Amino acid sequence: MLNDEQEKFVFEINHESDVPKYQQLVDGITNAIAENILKKGDLLPSVNSICKTNQLSRDTVFKAYTILKDQKTIDSVPNKGYYVSGETRKVLLVLDTFKAYKEVLYHSFVNNLPDNVITDVQFHHYNIDVFKTIINNGIGKYYKYVVMNFDHEEIASALSAISNDKLLLIDWNIQADKINNYVFQDFGNAFYESLTEAVDLFKKYKKIQFVYPDFTNHPWETVEFFKKFCADFHFQYEIITDPKKFNIEKGIAYISVSDRILGYFLEQCKEKDLEPGKDVGFLSYNETPMKKFIYKGISVVSTDFKELGTKAAAFITHDENTQCYVPTKLILRESL
Repeated sequence: MLNDEQEKFVFEINHESDVPKYQQLVDGITNAIAENILKKGDLLPSVNSICKTNQLSRDTVFKAYTILKDQKTIDSVPNKGYYVSGETRKVLLVLDTFKAYKEVLYHSFVNNLPDNVITDVQFHHYNIDVFKTIINNGIGKYYKYVVMNFDHEEIASALSAISNDKLLLIDWNIQADKINNYVFQDFGNAFYESLTEAVDLFKKYKKIQFVYPDFTNHPWETVEFFKKFCADFHFQYEIITDPKKFNIEKGIAYISVSDRILGYFLEQCKEKDLEPGKDVGFLSYNETPMKKFIYKGISVVSTDFKELGTKAAAFITHDENTQCYVPTKLILRESL
């Protein structure tokens, strides 16, 4: 049923904003639907009333309404006007950087959402100012927020303006409160347990080197559990943080959290005529679609990013608290 209270919804247009006015109209309606201010069947203000109230041209208003009609968010009835035809919801997904395994997470996330959910994805690149800008600009504009945070003391305060029932933290348990909703991976004990599954393979080598380049943002916790593993199983080991000192030698197994180091490893294997999995070993962190095809296959330890995306999507579609860890597993291929 159409609601006759056509003028109940009021647009707020900022004429000083860099955001185009038609986009402000689009955002205003989608945000109102997300917040249940507008519901399916509600009539929208007429084109003439919006033009008069907000000092806008008819072309601007028609452009906004056309975009919303194309998105199937609104529709129109002759001599009646425009009305909300779908309950479109906007979700903000904040990731650190865009890498191959983040693409798996992203596609799993959006593919498990209903057609009426629109996802805006942004990247903070571990920059706290960028992070705060993304969050501050998004306050009140989204139905729910899915955020991959990082190790910085200002993260919690930046997120405090978002109500807990609308916020999901993903990937890393850092700067999280016990009341937060989350879907995390375990960078510590789960990594240790995965290494224990490869003990016999590591015994082929005289030493294990963990390459943790100084440019990485991977949690240091993984290195600490690597040290524990080597101590418990009596492996000689070395930690390399300077990528310039990465120089492969026969009889050594390498573990790295950086795909850039994997590239250096394969280049040096070719230059030195060393066979991965026989002369030298390599265990990579984070599965990507291509690692099964690189060389004869790269062994990996990785969380299930597809499952992480699926569980994050479930938080959007269900009004339930979510607190869980996604399993980490070892995938053995020829490189180790």
